[in-house]
Amino acid sequence: MTGVMTSRAQTPPAWFTELFAHRRWIRRTGPFPHIYARDIFVADFYQRLVDDYARVRAERIDRFHRVTGHGDATALGLSELRDGPLALFATREWHDLIAGVTGVAATGDIDGSVRHHAPGSPAGTPDNGLAPVLFAEPPPGPAEVRLPGEAGTRETVRAVAVLFHLGNPDWRTGDGGEITLRADSGGDSTAPALTIPPLDNSMVIFECTPRSWHHFAGGNTADRGSVVMWLHRPRHEAESRWGAGRLDQR
Repeated sequence: MTGVMTSRAQTPPAWFTELFAHRRWIRRTGPFPHIYARDIFVADFYQRLVDDYARVRAERIDRFHRVTGHGDATALGLSELRDGPLALFATREWHDLIAGVTGVAATGDIDGSVRHHAPGSPAGTPDNGLAPVLFAEPPPGPAEVRLPGEAGTRETVRAVAVLFHLGNPDWRTGDGGEITLRADSGGDSTAPALTIPPLDNSMVIFECTPRSWHHFAGGNTADRGSVVMWLHRPRHEAESRWGAGRLDQR
């Protein structure tokens, strides 16, 4: 489904800023630059997100589709989540917040989904996120966002990845289901990797580059829920920065 969502505000309105717990968002340099944050939202709104996730899973389970290469995850696209708290992740306010903290001049195009990993899910395939995505014309205006649709002809490339964890209560070390970050695709490399636990109301954000390799670690002992989404840049900008041949080496 193609869709443009609009907002009159280009600076964060009060309703938006009041959702946040105003904790520190930490910038890390290794194994590649990323931002990590805990306690993103105030408790009341976070619980609304969890309840909405549970509602969607109960009412629309038939709409969840398999995500190839990501630990047998099932997902429901953000374009289908416009009638509840989870719609926040497809707003211009959220888009501009993420673009601002990463310093990326994103296009206003958003792709993403809520995801579910059943207990015992396998590890995913390492992926650097540099994937072309088609969106419909025209590009979104400064107060709009656009989600992917069937008639997309405007080519973009994923620019920023966001992984937000929810619905994973009482997670402890050994429970599995982490996200692993590394600066290469794995294999026989001895390069260090960082494992990020799926703690509720936490998030990791990073620019998609040829070095931003990441994957679902698998082995989760309980259900795992998350929101996974991307901001985008025009393809010609990505080609200018990294070369056309680097955009399909995922």
